[in-house]
Amino acid sequence: MNKTIKLISAAVIVLCISAFTIHKTTFGEGYKIGDVAEDFSLKNIDGKMVSLSDYKKAKGFIVIFTCNTCPYAVAYEDRIIALDKKYAPKGYPVISIMPNNVSIKQGDNLEAMKQRASEKGFTFPYLIDEEQKVFPKFGATKTPHMFVLQKTEKGNVVKYIGAIDDNYKDASAVSTKYVEKAVEALLQGKEVEQTETKAIGCTIKV
Repeated sequence: MNKTIKLISAAVIVLCISAFTIHKTTFGEGYKIGDVAEDFSLKNIDGKMVSLSDYKKAKGFIVIFTCNTCPYAVAYEDRIIALDKKYAPKGYPVISIMPNNVSIKQGDNLEAMKQRASEKGFTFPYLIDEEQKVFPKFGATKTPHMFVLQKTEKGNVVKYIGAIDDNYKDASAVSTKYVEKAVEALLQGKEVEQTETKAIGCTIKV
């Protein structure tokens, strides 16, 4: 009897440890360089649903997880607009996604998103990840967090993950434009040299 109890107790402990380990290894993980990103369908600020597959002529995408309330994200808004203006005509449009839980960050709700996009003159979709299912697949943890995708026969392959550039405080003091370098390499048919950097920003609110 005691042996049976001990065996059951041991099994319960193993199951608990396993559950904890699974949670630890999957939380915050997502696409790696070379992975194919799944398509998604998210609501834009105009009420329409947007998917990557809607962009038939795109060569790839600059996907950014961003929001209204994070000072890092706000500091990068003009640079995000500039990226879209520069690269959307070349086949790499910006797709911005707001990942935060709006019950925690009410300043990131859909109405606030509409207002911010209007004030800044966003030239790209500003989508809301209402069910918070898309950002975990990408492995995004910050706002802003960048992902450069290249459209291939296999699908949209992840080519770069991380920061926009190396100076969030001052655009005029930037020495390396990570996203631009990645997209330029892809446009020239070359491999991206620096595929990953550390995203600097606010933690995504869940």
